[in-house]
Amino acid sequence: MLTMRLALLSLPFVATLASAILFEGCQQKVKESIHGPPNGWYKYVPAPKHHILELKIALPQPKFPVLEQHLWEVSDPSHARYGAHLSKQETKELMAPHPETLAVVRKWLALHGLAEEDITLSSANDWVTIRVPVGLAEEMLTTDYHVYKHAQTGESIIRTMSYSLPEILHDHVDLIQPTTMFARFKAFKSTLHWTNHVQPIDSSPSGSTITGPAGNQVDASCNNTITVSCLRQLYNAMDYNTSATNGNILGITGYLNESTNNMDLQQFYQLQNPSAYGSNYTSVSINGGENNQSYEAAGIEANLDTQFGFGLTWPTPGTFYTTGGEPPFDPDLLTESDTNEPYSYWLEYVLSQDTIPQSISTSYGDDEQSVPRSYATRVCNGMAALGARGVSVIFSSGDGGVGDGVAYPDKPLEHQCYSNDGLKTPMFLPTFPASCPCVTVVGGTINIPETAANFSGGGFSNYFRRPSYQDDAVLAYLATLAPGTYKGLYNSTGRAYPDVSSQAVNFLTIYQGQETPVDGTSCAAPTFTAFVSMLNDARLSAGKSPLGFLNPFLYSTGYTALNDITEGRNPGCQTEGFNATVGWDPVTGYGTPNFEKLKDLVLAME
Repeated sequence: MLTMRLALLSLPFVATLASAILFEGCQQKVKESIHGPPNGWYKYVPAPKHHILELKIALPQPKFPVLEQHLWEVSDPSHARYGAHLSKQETKELMAPHPETLAVVRKWLALHGLAEEDITLSSANDWVTIRVPVGLAEEMLTTDYHVYKHAQTGESIIRTMSYSLPEILHDHVDLIQPTTMFARFKAFKSTLHWTNHVQPIDSSPSGSTITGPAGNQVDASCNNTITVSCLRQLYNAMDYNTSATNGNILGITGYLNESTNNMDLQQFYQLQNPSAYGSNYTSVSINGGENNQSYEAAGIEANLDTQFGFGLTWPTPGTFYTTGGEPPFDPDLLTESDTNEPYSYWLEYVLSQDTIPQSISTSYGDDEQSVPRSYATRVCNGMAALGARGVSVIFSSGDGGVGDGVAYPDKPLEHQCYSNDGLKTPMFLPTFPASCPCVTVVGGTINIPETAANFSGGGFSNYFRRPSYQDDAVLAYLATLAPGTYKGLYNSTGRAYPDVSSQAVNFLTIYQGQETPVDGTSCAAPTFTAFVSMLNDARLSAGKSPLGFLNPFLYSTGYTALNDITEGRNPGCQTEGFNATVGWDPVTGYGTPNFEKLKDLVLAME
C-alpha cells in the first residue's frame, strides 16, 4: 500500500521525503568557525533575508594524492615521465568526488527545496554552486549572516563567524563559501609607488650603456625607466623571435573588474613594440567579469600586465581572463558591493577548457591568514591540477616585504603584524596564493646592477609545509641566519617564497592615454611569465612538451641560468626583514632570468 501511495506522489516530494529520512535525527555540528572578524572589519547590520548569496560547496577529492604524484613526476626533469602531462579527462577523474558524496549532498539540497536545475556542477563535479536567499542559507547552515564593513576602505561584505552542517555531511563537504573568509584579494602594486609618481629624468648621455646582469651592454636609460626593450636587454633575449603558429599562448588574469584598455595597449605598442601595433588578444569573461573599454574604466593593473606580458611575447597569441567577483548589494543597504573571492571561479572555468595557455601570470593576493586554511588548500589543489596539465602558473610575491613592509608606511594600525585568531600573536604575514607550493612566485628587483626591491614580498607559509624540491636551498639559507633571528615570527618549516624575481620598479605603462610609471611585484610576475612563455615557445617549436610546473626544474638545475641577487632586504613588521644573499633567499628567490642560458637548458631536456 505504501508503494502505491508513493507512486501517486510527485517525484520532488518523493525525493524530499527520502532526503528527510536520510537526515532524520542527524545532529548539526560546526564545520568551520572563526573567533571574530579580522582586524579592520566590524559588524554593521544583519544581512537582509532576501539578498541572494552564491554559495560554492567544495566536495572532497579522494584521488587528489594520485594527481599530486603525477604532478611531481611530470614536472621533474630527472624523472622518466617528465613532460608527460595529464589530459583534461585524466585530471577530471582525479579531482572528482566519490559518487556517494554527490548523492548525499544532492539529498541534503533537496531537503531544502533545491532541485537538480538549481544546482551547478564544475567540470570535475568537485564544486557545487547554488544561489539562495540569505534566509535559506542561514537555515541550511544553522548560522546568522551579517554585513561587515572594512573601517579603512568602506568595503562591505556578507559573512558569518561560524556555520554548521549535519554530521553525516562532514565527510562529504570540504567547505562552503562565502561564510568565514574575509580576504580582499588586492592587486600587488603599491599605490604609494605609482600614484602621482613623477617620471624620473634620464641624465645618462644619449647612447650610453651599462653592463647588465648577463654581462652584455644595456641602455643606461634602463636604470631609470623600464621598457620592453630594457627587459629583453637585461634578461638576454634581444635576438629571440617567438612564433605565432606553434600553439603557444600566454595567459594574463584580471580580477575585481580590472579592464585592460585597448587604446592604451595600442599606444603602448606604438611606443615600445611597433611591430605589435594593430594586433589583438582574446578576452575571456568569467563569472560576469568586465572588460570595459572606456578610459575611465581602464585598470592600471590590467594595463600593466597585458602591455608588458603581450608586448614582450608578440606575436605569441595572448588571452586575458577577466573574472568577476563583486555581485551587487541591495541598494537599501547603502553599500556598494558584496565582494566574493574569485579564484575558484577562474579555476573552475579554466580547468573545464580543452586548451589552456601554457604560461599564466597573476598579480593578486592577500594575507594568507585572511583565507581559511580549507579554502587555501582547495585553491592550491586547483593550481596543482593546472601544473599537471602542463601549465606554468606564476604569481607575484606581494608588496609588503615580510608583512606590513615599507611599501605601505601609511597603513593604519590594524595592519600591524599580528595573528587574527584573537590572540594577536606577533608574526610575519605570508601571502596567498604565493604560499601555495604548486605555483612559481616572483619577487621584485630594482636598478642595474640588480638589488632586491625593498617591498619584495617573501617569507614562509603557515599553512603549507616546505616541499621537498626546495629543502636544500631553504635549509642552506636558514643556516646563514644568526641563531634566534626572528624567533617565533615565521614558520621555518613552511613553503618558502619567492622562487625567482624580476625588475619591479618604474615600468613605463600607458594609463588613460598617459605615460605612467608603475612599481610593484605586479610588474615582476608578467615579466617573468613572458620569458617563461618564450621558453615554452622554444620547446614547442622543437617538438617538445611545455615546461608545466616550473619549480622542480628551477630548484634542480634551472637556478644555474638565473642572475643571483645578493644585495637588499624586505623590511616589514618593524623589522629589517630577510636579506638577499648568495643562492636562494626569501627576498628574490634564486634571482632573475638569463633567457639564453635558460633556453639552452630547457632545450636539452626531453
